[in-house]
Amino acid sequence: MRTGVIAKKMGMTRLFQEDGRHVPVTVLQLEGVQVISRRTADNDGYTAVQLGAGVAKAKNVAKPQRGHFGKAEVEPKAVVCEFRVTEDNLLDVGAEISADHYVAGQLVDIQGRTQGKGFAGAMKRWGFGGLRATHGVSVSHRSHGSTGNRQDPGKVFKNKKMAGHMGDRNRTQQNLEIVRTDAARGLLFVKGSVPGSKGGWLFVKDAVKVALPEGVPFPAALLDRKAPVIEHAPAGLVDEGAIHELPALPGDDEVAAGVAAADEHGAGQVDPDAAASGAEGDTPAADENKEG
Repeated sequence: MRTGVIAKKMGMTRLFQEDGRHVPVTVLQLEGVQVISRRTADNDGYTAVQLGAGVAKAKNVAKPQRGHFGKAEVEPKAVVCEFRVTEDNLLDVGAEISADHYVAGQLVDIQGRTQGKGFAGAMKRWGFGGLRATHGVSVSHRSHGSTGNRQDPGKVFKNKKMAGHMGDRNRTQQNLEIVRTDAARGLLFVKGSVPGSKGGWLFVKDAVKVALPEGVPFPAALLDRKAPVIEHAPAGLVDEGAIHELPALPGDDEVAAGVAAADEHGAGQVDPDAAASGAEGDTPAADENKEG
């Protein structure tokens, strides 16, 4: 069992397939999802990883939490969540998870908090049809009707569908498809809608009712912050969708040896007499140009 991730809901859009069909997707973004601590069977009785995501201001974080983040050597996080994992899928503290943690075509379960609707009637909350529009019904056209029974049992049973607070509850939507991933921008494109509002935090996990597809990374797909990054690449240098192998950068010893060899051969040094004669135009090349 692998760890899940914490993602932020950015909104909805659509993606076009190769055959021209478009798929409605929800865009989820991974913002600095890092491992804060680990839970082991020896110390805690179970195995899990604690992840944090987002950025929180230090002044808004309590002192115990600041010490917790400082021990892990990570910046304060806006959201913290634990994910149960098997012992062979534990991650090191400080590791950052990439969007490649999931693959296209994989099914996931997404947990979030639904949008709050406030106090709602039975028709909106439960889909009741309401009372008749005429024939003796007045004022109470949108009421839910009878709530109980007669003298026996003489009470309203629990879980009776009535008017009340609607939304703002934790909900898990299962078997949602990952259409595409973008590791460079930390984006997940999930088919269909997911619980919550824009800007809300979601917990994405592997589907519990479907087996994992081939190609899923174990224990997780991690970001390598030490990898070289090419900025402002010229047009045509990198083809879209192609994989390029970049040459290794020279080491400090190689650079120092190259500089010493250049100094030995006099590369980059200018003769003052030659420079002065060249400025006056007395070089052979200049004389030939004058004769021509």
